Amino acid sequence: MRGLAAVALLGLAVLASPIQSAAQASAESNPFAGAGNIVVHPRFRGLIFGFDIDPNGGEGILSEAAVQNDGTVIAAVETFDPATGAILKTVAKTQGNDDFVAWPIQGNSIGLIEREHVVSLFEVRRTFDVLDPLSGNKFTGPWAPPLQDLVVSEIKRSSTNAKSAVLAVPTTLDGQQVVFSTDVGANTFGPLLPVLDADFNFEAPPVLAYDGLRNQAILGHNTNSQFLVPPKIGVMDLTTGSFRKFTGLGIGVIDGIAIDSKDRIICTDTSFDGGVQFYNLAKNTRVSHILPGVTQTDDSSRGQRIEYDPVNKLFLIAQQFSSTGTGSSIVVYDTEGNFVESVNGLNFTGTANVFSVHIAINPSQRTGFVDGPDSEVRTIQSFTY
Repeated sequence: MRGLAAVALLGLAVLASPIQSAAQASAESNPFAGAGNIVVHPRFRGLIFGFDIDPNGGEGILSEAAVQNDGTVIAAVETFDPATGAILKTVAKTQGNDDFVAWPIQGNSIGLIEREHVVSLFEVRRTFDVLDPLSGNKFTGPWAPPLQDLVVSEIKRSSTNAKSAVLAVPTTLDGQQVVFSTDVGANTFGPLLPVLDADFNFEAPPVLAYDGLRNQAILGHNTNSQFLVPPKIGVMDLTTGSFRKFTGLGIGVIDGIAIDSKDRIICTDTSFDGGVQFYNLAKNTRVSHILPGVTQTDDSSRGQRIEYDPVNKLFLIAQQFSSTGTGSSIVVYDTEGNFVESVNGLNFTGTANVFSVHIAINPSQRTGFVDGPDSEVRTIQSFTY
């Protein structure tokens, strides 16, 4: 009976949502869109624990972990040249049990690195260092968020100012996840605001986007229900702590979320129906499209990470298993929900990913990097869109 009820609810939800096939392109597609020929190899050939490129142009940064024959780990932070893929400098290196994590570049070309120092079997101390600017190729100071029994889950930079939003999750069973704003370069922080709503506090943490113009965290999560139903989107004011939520389109888990702050357009994708959604908060309109070549119940080709290009006003959606080519693709839409192009010929289908797939872009050049093509995520590959 429960299965029949779920199917019935799914049918009603699909009928109630304006789901459409991919619309015709309105933004200009790039005739050279596709996988590039630049592949970045970490210096010690380890697993990549996070990477990014400066969206303003300039360098990239990555961290790696290479397990040695004696069981120790060489952990390193390295900068690289996106134009050639060459490693420029090893900024930090340890050999033992520690790890580094490279978070997305913040503010005005600021690198952000987390160090996980293993004190004992059940104690890990996490600290953060910045490279300000990234092109200096050295640590210049700490970023010290006031986190007690919390670990950073996501950091999203603003596309309009120097601030970022942070989602931190608890390390204890009785803890509570929080969101807050920060200026990484200034090492300043807004209030830590607990996320208390039940729809955002079960299973995996919510995904995060940041509206820097309004200092709002945008959270996406599946609804707390035993049935397959549309997801929830939450909006937390990071100044006042006020929270509101609304029911979204599509079915299942929200895997990716991004926002165009200037036009107040949220883009999400959903797991069960292979859908991508566009919510125009200014015009109070919404629409859901099925990704090109995907059937409505084909969750294997669903979208994942979403990155927003504020220069060309495009949303880039990672598709681990391509529905328009072989391997993986990045599907590009404009802010009106029109399909622009598929960037094919990529491969981020590996199962050894420590982190979810990441899209790093240079909007002025319409180029970027993404995980792959190595199946163990020991490389990152370039692309053009």
